[in-house]
Amino acid sequence: MQYRTYLLLGAPGSGKGTQGKILGNIPRFFHLSMGDVFRALDTRTVIGQKFVDYSSRGQLVPDEITMELLRAHIGHLVGIHAFKPDIDALVLDGVPRNERQAEIMRDMIDVHRVFHLSCPDREQLVNRIRKRALKENRFDDANEETIRRRLVTYEEESKPLLDFYGPERVRSINALAAPISVVKEIVDAICEVK
Repeated sequence: MQYRTYLLLGAPGSGKGTQGKILGNIPRFFHLSMGDVFRALDTRTVIGQKFVDYSSRGQLVPDEITMELLRAHIGHLVGIHAFKPDIDALVLDGVPRNERQAEIMRDMIDVHRVFHLSCPDREQLVNRIRKRALKENRFDDANEETIRRRLVTYEEESKPLLDFYGPERVRSINALAAPISVVKEIVDAICEVK
């Protein structure tokens, strides 16, 4: 079964998590943040230690580990009836991270729309991430060098997904607009698709 899916794509700090949480509070939408899944790992486990190692260097966790964890996590959510794929739309944030992951996920997700939270001003993103690190106690956001490496990684690995999914499915949205304006634009676009 393919899950009806909406993707949130954007550089670190562009607001994917904020928008995903808002959408996840709308009935029949289920938000899944891959970053939250990774951060919830027990760092005493092998996979938890691997996540800490990669994220502290600003690198992406390898595709095989990410996909294995994602499938297991979604399976668990379906098993406990938190995510009901027959009636819920899946809102993904932070996955797929590159074209290889998107290829691997083709049999799992039916992407209806990709929301590109666009923010060309990288300094604004760095400032947002620094504030988030303090507010949310996120160790993976604390080091400026790591932040800048993550932004480069996004440009090289994740941004090409816009071409992968094509202009007919991608909607670019100004990530610096007020959060309520961003969510309105997303909801309006979802209503167009239905």
